[in-house]
Amino acid sequence: MAEETKKEDPVEETPVEETPVPEEEELVPEAPAEEANPWEEKYNAEHDARLRIAAEYDNFRKRTVKEKDAAYGNGKADTVAKFLPIYDNLERALKQACEDAAFKKGVEMTMTELVKILTGLGVEIFGEPGDSFDPSLHNAVMHTEDESLGENVIAQVFQKGFKIGEKVVRFAMVQVAN
Repeated sequence: MAEETKKEDPVEETPVEETPVPEEEELVPEAPAEEANPWEEKYNAEHDARLRIAAEYDNFRKRTVKEKDAAYGNGKADTVAKFLPIYDNLERALKQACEDAAFKKGVEMTMTELVKILTGLGVEIFGEPGDSFDPSLHNAVMHTEDESLGENVIAQVFQKGFKIGEKVVRFAMVQVAN
């Protein structure tokens, strides 16, 4: 039906100027087209592939070195974490009164040697009374109001904190004032 209505309705057509289409002989290229050499294309493709493989290998090598360093750091942190109960026990032993001077001297020497070894491994011991409280390093388990101390100052340390570089092995357990 739509075709019938088109045939019945006369539509005025405006004449369209036709531009002459040049014949193929008249087309002249502006620049001479170089023929693509299949060997050169194959060479370029192979060269690009080899460059990509070299870049992927370089990235893989860098990533494995970074993972290896991280694995060593994690292993070192885990080992240090296993020695921390010994540090805590030696610290408690040093705080106790002792009548035997030789025994106390032996505990002090053991503690000094342990701290020396931990320092040699790059372990930093932190958490002293009077330091400012840092939630990324300290675990506040108690709060006290003390006017002699400033705002967010550590009043008492229950357990020292340890870190290797920027990695915290154990947070310091502290009491914060004000």
